[in-house]
Amino acid sequence: MNVNAYEVLEERGFLKQCSHPEELRELLSKERITFYIGFDPTADSLHIGHYVALMTMAHMQRAGHKPIALLGGGTAMIADPSGKTELRKLLSVEELDYNASCFKKQMSRLIDFSEGQAIMVNNADWLRSLNFMDFMREIAVHFSVSKMLSAECYKQRLASGSGLTFFEMSYMLMQSYDFLILNRKHGCVLQMGGDDQWSNMLNGADLIRRKEQRPAYALTTTLLTTADGKKMGKTEKGALWLDKEKCSVFDFYQYWRNVDDADVERCLSLLTFLPMEEIKSLCAHKDEKINQAKRVLAFTLTEQVHGSEEAKKAQAAAEALFGSIGNLEHMPTRELSEAEVAESGLRVTDLLTLCGLAKSKSDARRLIESGAVFAGEQKVSSVHESLPADALDGEGVILKKGKKGFCRVRRG
Repeated sequence: MNVNAYEVLEERGFLKQCSHPEELRELLSKERITFYIGFDPTADSLHIGHYVALMTMAHMQRAGHKPIALLGGGTAMIADPSGKTELRKLLSVEELDYNASCFKKQMSRLIDFSEGQAIMVNNADWLRSLNFMDFMREIAVHFSVSKMLSAECYKQRLASGSGLTFFEMSYMLMQSYDFLILNRKHGCVLQMGGDDQWSNMLNGADLIRRKEQRPAYALTTTLLTTADGKKMGKTEKGALWLDKEKCSVFDFYQYWRNVDDADVERCLSLLTFLPMEEIKSLCAHKDEKINQAKRVLAFTLTEQVHGSEEAKKAQAAAEALFGSIGNLEHMPTRELSEAEVAESGLRVTDLLTLCGLAKSKSDARRLIESGAVFAGEQKVSSVHESLPADALDGEGVILKKGKKGFCRVRRG
C-alpha cells in the first residue's frame, strides 16, 4: 500500500480508540482489507453527524481498502440505546426500508460503489428472519451480562433512572452478530464508527476472535464536536441534514460560514479532503483573516455534499447578502400567494412565521422585542409593525433574524 490509511486518519484527527492499534496500523500498510461502517435508517436522510463516518470510509477507500456500507434495517427495529435516556421511537418496517433507500444516493457523493470498489448491504436480510433459540445458543452464550452492564452506553442509561429493557440490551448482540456475518460472507476484518459505539464494536471484534479464531479489529473515530465539546450540526431549525429538502443549501453553506474560529481547522481536517499543509496555512491567521478559511470550509463542504453548481449558488447568495457582489436569486425565498398576503396583512410577526424564521407568532413577537429582526436594513421595533403594501413586489424584502437567519419574501 502506498498510503497508510491509519496514519492519514491519525494526522487529520479522526482516531479515538482502537482494539489493536499497532497490529492494525501494520495491517493497513501491507494489505487491502474489507471494513464496514453501519448506518441505522432512523430518518429519511443522513445528517452532518454521519459525515465523519462517511469521510472515514472515503479516506479508507482512497487508500485502497474496500468499504461495506451496512444499512441497519434490522438493528433499527430495536434502535441503539447509546446516549438516550429513554426508548427511541420505533419505526415500521416500511418506514425503515424507505429511509434505507434514501441513503445510497447521499453516500455515493463520497463513496465509489462501482463493481469491486464498495458494497452496500442491509442487516434486515439476516436479522429479521433470525430464530430466537438458535441465536441465543450460538451468539448470546458468549456475552456476559455483568460485562455488558459495565459498558458506558448502558451505565449512563441506568444512572438516569429510566431503566433499561432486555429489548434494548439485545442491540449490542445484534451489532456484534452483524460483524460476524460480514466476516464470514465478505472477509470483513474491521468495524469502524463513532466513539459512542466503542462497546458495541469491541464486542463484535471479540466475538469473531472467539468463534472464528482469526483477527478482527474495532476502531472508533471522533464525534463532530465544537472546541468546548458540544455536538455540532444543530440549528434553530433542527439537524443539519444532507438532504436539501430538509435543510436548504443556503442554510447549509451559512452554517459553516459562521462556525466559531476555534472550530475551523478541526472541521476542515475532518470534513474535507484539503491537504493538511493547506489547512494549517489557512488557519494560521486569527480574527478577521480566519474568514477566508471559513469561506473555503463553507464552499468546499457544500460542494462535496450538494455539488459544484449548488455550492456556487449558495456562495453567490451569501456574497449578495453580506457584500456588494453575488446574486440574491439563490437565497432562501418564500413566495406568498395573494390569499397569504391578504390574510397576513403583511404583519411582520405573520411573515416571520410563514417563512420559517419563527416557530409561532409568539416566538416572532419575542424576537422583535429582543431587537433581533430586520426588514431589509431597517430594524423592526414594534410587534405590531406591518410592511408597506408594495414591499413584496419585484425582488421582495429580505427578513433577517439575528446574524444567521435570512429569508426573502415576495409575491408568488
